[in-house]
Amino acid sequence: MSEVQQHEFQAEVKQLLDIVIHSLYTDKEIFVRELISNASDALEKMRLQQLKGEPVFDENLPLEINVTTDDTAKTITIADYGIGLTREELVENLGTIAKSGTKGFLQALKESGDSADVIGQFGVGFYSAFMVADKVEVLTHSWRPDADHLRWESDGATGYSIEETEGQRRGAKLIVHLKEEFAEFATSSRIKGIIEKYSNFVGFPVNLNGERVNTVEAIWLKSKSDVSEEEYKDFYKFIGHDHQDPRYTLHFSADAPLVINSILFVPDDNMERMGFGQTAPGVGLYCKKVLIDAAPEKLLPEWMRFVKGVIDSEDLPLNISRESMQDSALVKKLGDVMTKRFLKFLEKEAKADEEKYAEFYKRFSRFLKEGVVQSYEHQESLASLLRFESTMTEPGKTTTFAEYIDRMKDGQDEIYYLVAPTREAIETGPYLEAFKKRGLEVCFFLESVDDYVLETLGQYKEKKLVAADRADIELDDVAEEGESLSEESTKSLVDWMTKTLSEKVDRVDAGKRLVSHPLVALTPKDAPNAHMRAMMKAMGEDAPEVKARLEINPRHSLIKKLSGFQTKKPELAEKVAKQLADNALLAAGLSDNPGKVVSGMSDLVEELMSSES
Repeated sequence: MSEVQQHEFQAEVKQLLDIVIHSLYTDKEIFVRELISNASDALEKMRLQQLKGEPVFDENLPLEINVTTDDTAKTITIADYGIGLTREELVENLGTIAKSGTKGFLQALKESGDSADVIGQFGVGFYSAFMVADKVEVLTHSWRPDADHLRWESDGATGYSIEETEGQRRGAKLIVHLKEEFAEFATSSRIKGIIEKYSNFVGFPVNLNGERVNTVEAIWLKSKSDVSEEEYKDFYKFIGHDHQDPRYTLHFSADAPLVINSILFVPDDNMERMGFGQTAPGVGLYCKKVLIDAAPEKLLPEWMRFVKGVIDSEDLPLNISRESMQDSALVKKLGDVMTKRFLKFLEKEAKADEEKYAEFYKRFSRFLKEGVVQSYEHQESLASLLRFESTMTEPGKTTTFAEYIDRMKDGQDEIYYLVAPTREAIETGPYLEAFKKRGLEVCFFLESVDDYVLETLGQYKEKKLVAADRADIELDDVAEEGESLSEESTKSLVDWMTKTLSEKVDRVDAGKRLVSHPLVALTPKDAPNAHMRAMMKAMGEDAPEVKARLEINPRHSLIKKLSGFQTKKPELAEKVAKQLADNALLAAGLSDNPGKVVSGMSDLVEELMSSES
């Protein structure tokens, strides 16, 4: 055995070690990922070296990683049959920061122009072992036949030693002597869990105490034509922790503007809909098959949290920890590319199989609507995916904004819609009559959240979205049916009702909207409607006071009788007018006391019946 050579760490390494050990990594288990990633890099370089046909030391060794735990000795050993290190490379890579990690890799890449030539250099992630170790040994032999059998050792503080020691196989064997408080990492079950979490898709076999751990293939790196439907299903069940098959599968790869390999899945059902609380982000971020973050919150927009899968980009610039990205703008760009691709995918699927998309929409529409509100840059794409019934569809059948625009009348610049709990409530209500009479299509939205979504959307393809219950809508004149009150009687009734109902409504007008209803309450322009007010109250906010405008139908028999009562029975006329106003406000969702409205109706009916007896 040769003389032991003692070395001092370069000053930058001492500083790096202090940062790594005390503050860089938030989770100590990361060291296993780092060491396995380094071993994988060394094996990849060995594979490339073998292609050159030069003599290789221990040439018949398999390209694999072997992890061994010893809970008695409190050690974990990570060995690879990779490229190995010479004496000079031990000094350069494990003792000098300028030749390791991000800085050294980029410099070597710049000089060589060949990324394959610098794969396998030990990154600074090697030093993460000292978070949990009081000593680390590296036993190695380079692939070069004439290289030395070497042993490197350090406590991570005082420096390191290098000596010759016979009997080393090709590659590197790291023996991590654990501190007492980190003895858990010497147990097989603990290490198996870490490997499955971070390194399950490493491209070489990872064996733990003689048993292979990473048995699932990284199919996102394969061509779509090389992956079967069953492989997709099995992979989804593995990464999605689901027993059901996925509803949709998007396998996407790109070389520009970023190198991306990904698979995104839509689950069969929406767990939030089933009452399981808010779903956590389900798309893992990888760099060259190594997990960076299992559930990155800022990679994809929050509304995409129902999506499961993997996004892998070798363009990600990682800092010395592999735990965090240096350039958040690049991560945002990556997420934006994938979001746009996913939206295009859904649009394509919706056209290809309308029934399948309808079932998806029934279960996941809330996420799309949430996206309309949250993601301004993707608003129109998301709006294209919305589905709804309308006056032009049969019950249960849906349409789109694009189809609505195709059917619009010449000169029409607005898309009209109504929001109510059911289609029947819209069709039997007073707001639809004016639009049907003019042949104008009205969209039916049947969830209370739709009001907020449509208000936020505002327009689609430069066509303004307008609630059909708004007071400021101007409609073309059409021929009226039925005999109307005279102009004089109408004006007298409108003036009287405006004065009588001044505490309830802003004003009363005679209009041309109504056909079968006597009057209707219209929400003022820019005022929150009933659904918006209910949402504000549910959020603990004070809803502003809204005084609606009443529009009467001077051709309706009830309005004609009210006009006669105005002079003949003024007291009864006042009660009827107030009750009609209360009914209209209740129908518009603008009454805060429905019980009082019902009670008032009972009192009025009783009075009318008494007067007839």
